[in-house]
Amino acid sequence: MKKHPILIKIGKIMIIFATLVGVATLTIAIHPQIAVGQIQKLMYQKHPVNTYSPLHQPSEGMTDSGLYKITDRKYAIKYPNSYLDITYPSKNMNGKYPTLFYFHGGGFFGGSKDMGDPMAANESTAMLDDLCKAGFTIVNVDYALVPDYHFPVPLIQANQAFAWASKHADTYHLDMQHVIIMGSSAGAIMASQLGSVITNGKYAKQVGITPTLSREQVKAIVIDDAPLDYDTFPFACKLLIGNYVKGTTFLSEEDKTRYNNILHLNGAYPPSFLLGSEYRVDMNEMHDALDKAGVTNELVDPLKEEGKKMPHCFVAEERSDPIAKAAFQKIIDFLNKTTMEKS
Repeated sequence: MKKHPILIKIGKIMIIFATLVGVATLTIAIHPQIAVGQIQKLMYQKHPVNTYSPLHQPSEGMTDSGLYKITDRKYAIKYPNSYLDITYPSKNMNGKYPTLFYFHGGGFFGGSKDMGDPMAANESTAMLDDLCKAGFTIVNVDYALVPDYHFPVPLIQANQAFAWASKHADTYHLDMQHVIIMGSSAGAIMASQLGSVITNGKYAKQVGITPTLSREQVKAIVIDDAPLDYDTFPFACKLLIGNYVKGTTFLSEEDKTRYNNILHLNGAYPPSFLLGSEYRVDMNEMHDALDKAGVTNELVDPLKEEGKKMPHCFVAEERSDPIAKAAFQKIIDFLNKTTMEKS
């Protein structure tokens, strides 16, 4: 039977289209910054992604929400974006409040201490205000982004921020004996890994960090929806994390093992509060590993508990969503419990 020429032409077009899509996908998989870079250009326009100057003039004073805030203190000089803000529950900075270090999300290509995570259920800065009002001094830390900097540079910077805070604890009235480490999304990855850096010498050596905080200082870690188990990620997440770790989605087993600190948990890991929504599989995996290691931890998984699928980093919606509000209150209760003994 003679094939219709139009069908032959359509078939050839489909083959060419499929080939082009395949080549484009493979190219992006090998060089994810091609795609990530376009997103950065849209986000940042002519503004720098990484800078050695503060984005705003450093300031100090009361905020519209009734908190006292000191902005854009430089905590180190080696890497860009090495600035942090400190927010106190009141102008009376002499009050003894646990110090909560917060690391924003943004896929390691965007976001900041000012805007939070552009890809998450936002209002993270409002959530930080509410955490502060609940009785915590908030140290909100910026860090360097791709394409210029990769893993583990943000962890190195976090460690530098801890060192700066310890050195200037008296000046800025920071209780460095009752420290909480918290992060959302990319920042949650950092918080999770920092817990292992502080409690597992072998892991700290693998990532090339000598921790400046002791396990005794760190009273709790809050991990808000961290993707950690690389092999379980959807393609879009592999683009972001692969780009951050090595500039490609084709990571070696050694790369993945160094990145996934679930594989490095031990019984010394600090008490942990986990929130799982988009990356609930990872958070359930970490919850099970912490249970096995005998570490105090609590997991909030709305899909399992409420049968409701929540957006990435949903707790940031705690002012408007009842499930997020309940999760936020559980965080406060957990932190009060883990810090009250010697606070």
